[in-house]
Amino acid sequence: MSVAQGREYLAIPGPSVMPEAVLRAMHRPAPNIYEGALIDMVASLIPDLKRVARTAHNAAIYISNGHGAWEAALSNVAAPGETVLVPATGRFGLGWADMAQGLGIEAQILDFGKQTPWDLDRVAEVLRADKAHRIKAVLGVHVDTSSSIRNDLPGLRRVLDEVGHPALLMADCIAAMACDRFEMDGWGVDVAVTGSQKGLMVPPGLGFVFFNDKAAAVRAKMPRVSRYWDWAPRADPQAFYQYFGGTAPTHHLYGLRAALDLIHDEGIEHVWARHERLAQAIWAACEVWGQTGPLELNVSDPAYRSHAVTALRIGAPQGSALRDWVSRNFGLTLGIGLGMAEPDDPAWHGFFRIGHMGHVNGHMVLGMLGGIEAGLTALEIPHGTGAVEAAATVIAGK
Repeated sequence: MSVAQGREYLAIPGPSVMPEAVLRAMHRPAPNIYEGALIDMVASLIPDLKRVARTAHNAAIYISNGHGAWEAALSNVAAPGETVLVPATGRFGLGWADMAQGLGIEAQILDFGKQTPWDLDRVAEVLRADKAHRIKAVLGVHVDTSSSIRNDLPGLRRVLDEVGHPALLMADCIAAMACDRFEMDGWGVDVAVTGSQKGLMVPPGLGFVFFNDKAAAVRAKMPRVSRYWDWAPRADPQAFYQYFGGTAPTHHLYGLRAALDLIHDEGIEHVWARHERLAQAIWAACEVWGQTGPLELNVSDPAYRSHAVTALRIGAPQGSALRDWVSRNFGLTLGIGLGMAEPDDPAWHGFFRIGHMGHVNGHMVLGMLGGIEAGLTALEIPHGTGAVEAAATVIAGK
């Protein structure tokens, strides 16, 4: 019998669960976009966005998803024919490289697979060999949403500095920002991108690019940047419409204001700590299930696991079967194993992901884990016992 009635739980790695405060803030008539309260509110968003990114530098807002933020960042710092280096640990590192190639930029890819983080020694070798400094930027995905690998951005900055390479350090923080610790200025990141639909708890539709003075100087030397993607007028608008290259995304902005209020009321350090504790609870449950069954965490070393998303291997066809069962019978949606195998490969059905980003708390995570355990039991997939209890112990701080 299905017990899926009631509010569904979208436990995927974005779009994330939206708080009631965000939904209420967006439920209003269209505002005046020429003067008044909206203009004042947007001005207040910029410093609060920069607080989340931990930067004192510049912020630009785009009406886009994360792919748009990728293109915006690249369009301001790399011209056709120039080269970027992309150390990839999953689908989204490769996706950012593909975006660069679509702009006529040469993407030099170091593919580290889907289960291991960057090998910084290999990155250093490539940078050291680039005597002519053809590489203009290194594109580092902080958390690859497909593999759930959390990469070492401070280590990547250290490599650039030790080698003495002038390339910009660009960070994809789409899955990580407001979930995993990120210190843009403290870590020496020159450009960072994120989207509204994950740790920021707002519907998809807003992309954000943060950039420092070094990146701004590169932009100033570009032969051209399209009017829409140019971050200069967005970061320093002379008229309100320039924040967005046209009409403001009004209701997303109201939602963002509410989301930033929630983040700052909690405190970003506590936000990071909450995500870490809940992630550890999920890992504890998964490790217990895997003791006597096929389930295993995609990333073996906890030091390189994201606190926002967990990718899992369970073997085909159990991954798809489990996702289908918990959706139909429990009202719980789990993420697909994106990029772990090609969709026409039977192995594609052997993976799933758990999103635990943004507006999540202890009882939500324990309920989600209980739903997965019910699915494992119903489908007679072998698994260890005591997983939910193990997670509860972690959440209790024992």
